[in-house]
Amino acid sequence: MNDKTYMKELLQEIQSYKQEVSLMEVCGTHTMAIARSGIREMVPANIKLLSGPGCPVCVTSQGDIDAVIKLCREPGIILCTFGDMMRVPGSESSLQEERSRGADIRVVYSPLDALEIARKNPEREVVFLGIGFETTAPTIAVSLEQAERERINNFSLLSYHKLVPPALEVIFSDPDIRVDGLICPGHVSAVIGLKPYELLAAKYHKPCVVTGFETVDILEGIIMLLHQMSQGEARADIQYRRVVRKEGNPVAVELLERIFQPEEARWRGLGPIPGSGLKLRSAYEFLDAAKKFQLPQIADLPIKGCSCGEVLTGKISPRECLLFGRGCTPLKPVGPCMVSHEGACAAYYRYTPAKERN
Repeated sequence: MNDKTYMKELLQEIQSYKQEVSLMEVCGTHTMAIARSGIREMVPANIKLLSGPGCPVCVTSQGDIDAVIKLCREPGIILCTFGDMMRVPGSESSLQEERSRGADIRVVYSPLDALEIARKNPEREVVFLGIGFETTAPTIAVSLEQAERERINNFSLLSYHKLVPPALEVIFSDPDIRVDGLICPGHVSAVIGLKPYELLAAKYHKPCVVTGFETVDILEGIIMLLHQMSQGEARADIQYRRVVRKEGNPVAVELLERIFQPEEARWRGLGPIPGSGLKLRSAYEFLDAAKKFQLPQIADLPIKGCSCGEVLTGKISPRECLLFGRGCTPLKPVGPCMVSHEGACAAYYRYTPAKERN
């Protein structure tokens, strides 16, 4: 059986399901894959696919972005960041705008690149902006251990990392958000394993399936969710078995627990969530940029007209935002969901015919 025939059979099975359900793809990479392959248009109207809070750039709070911009204005600072953060709008500016005004902001591909910049510039303070979920945090933990071993005292981390399971608990417990099942993130799950989803499935009686990112992976994952629902079951399963193990990656988890500890974090669209952020343990506090530079917590100021918060919680689709394709485009983004390559608005815009964008 070739892939085309098998995919047709999967779609026929999905189309035979008649109950109305809402499934949320948590991961931004899934959102992009679903938009690129047209899965959202392939499945019947009774099966609604919602985009969730799985884009780390998008869920970074407005106040935290403003704090980063404030920090990069400090004299002697070299701010290192991943490229997605450069164009995210703050309340009054962006990192890209700050760089054009003279701030020393450098795009890196790894925290180890930032560490090398610190080695080469001992007279400057190098701050790495830590954005990401459980997938990227272990590599940052490695760079912090290396900085400690080498006594690189001009290197520090501004940690805006997020943990996925606490956010999913908020999604499931919010009466204004209807989610009947989760398409769980493959990359994060390769680290944390299945246990967090097992706890969620048992507590809220809603199925969770970890899937890969190919079209067939996602369709198989949807079928696995629908099978559970039709049988009145709710458990956590893995479709992405070629990468994800039930126990996850114990080495990476142990590394995270050794360097970081959970703390409350602010999420765009979800607000403060206890235990959903990562801060450095006391032994590594000397590498904490927020403490080192006494960075204040800046209040979140909503962006006028931007509906990123509602998009990230599945309350609306990007096309329902009044700015989508009008005042907000990839070339002139108003909110972060139109900036990041994992953002739902960027995915919808890229794969929506031009005549349907507004």
